Amino acid sequence: MKLNQLPECPTGRIAAKRKGQGIGSGNGKTAGKGTKGQTARSGGYHKVGFEGGQMPLQRRLPKRGFRSPFKEYYALVQIEDLDIFEAGSEIALADLQAKGLVGRLKDGVKLLGDGEINKALTIHVDKVSRAAQEKVEAAGGKVVLSGASA
Repeated sequence: MKLNQLPECPTGRIAAKRKGQGIGSGNGKTAGKGTKGQTARSGGYHKVGFEGGQMPLQRRLPKRGFRSPFKEYYALVQIEDLDIFEAGSEIALADLQAKGLVGRLKDGVKLLGDGEINKALTIHVDKVSRAAQEKVEAAGGKVVLSGASA
């Protein structure tokens, strides 16, 4: 079935109510707005969050915390996760994403030293911890820093 073959929905085209069109329409004179007051006026209603003069919720609650706009968030990869790669292989960001080790990329990838590694691998990452670098080099591998953080 194509879009032009869909049957018309019987409630799809409901005519708009014609306000202020005389007494017989049921919405004449005041056009369903009642008489006088703020809500009867054009453009007359309160702002979002206005609580009738009571201190609004967003001002009653305390302010908490701070989030720096300059903080960098790295996708973290542990040494033990690299065991799925073959010895001697070169591992880039695309390889890490293909194996599911890195999900949504943030400001880069950081290699951490949790676990052990026994294979000589060449790993391209943006940051590396000292322990991770020592373990990779002890196994005969190499860590290449790439990206803006290098």
